[in-house]
Amino acid sequence: MTRKARQRMWLVIAGALCLVSGVTLFATLFRDNMVFFLTPSECRHRTFEKDQVLRIGGVVEKESVVHLREGEAPVVAFIVGDADARVRVHYRGLLPDLFREGQGIVAQGSFVDAPRVNPLPLFKASLVLAKHDETYRPPSALTPDASQKERLAKSMGGR
Repeated sequence: MTRKARQRMWLVIAGALCLVSGVTLFATLFRDNMVFFLTPSECRHRTFEKDQVLRIGGVVEKESVVHLREGEAPVVAFIVGDADARVRVHYRGLLPDLFREGQGIVAQGSFVDAPRVNPLPLFKASLVLAKHDETYRPPSALTPDASQKERLAKSMGGR
């Protein structure tokens, strides 16, 4: 093997090692920061440790939201479901503005009851996030002001 071929081979090996090291480092650093959620159906088929913190996501069932009050903090109980399973959720605190029945949510907390045993397990949430659709419409686009109405009238030929 010539000297140039040997140098090229070591350069390729060093580049491959750097690439593998970089990907491994990236995956290791971000593994703990990646946030996933489980659906109620997925929770049914898993076992969880006591007080294991996880996120569940689903749709808040219609007519399932009950507002309670324990001491100073408001407590809300509701049912989150998907096509095959349902989970009771208790949350102490203020809910997001987008929270409503029929809306998708993600709740972070832990199970009080085992989902594999109880058909309607209890999930004690410490955080509730409301999901929304991807279409953004600023408030000004929904209700045009006077200057927008004038520009629209001029663009239509002064009608």
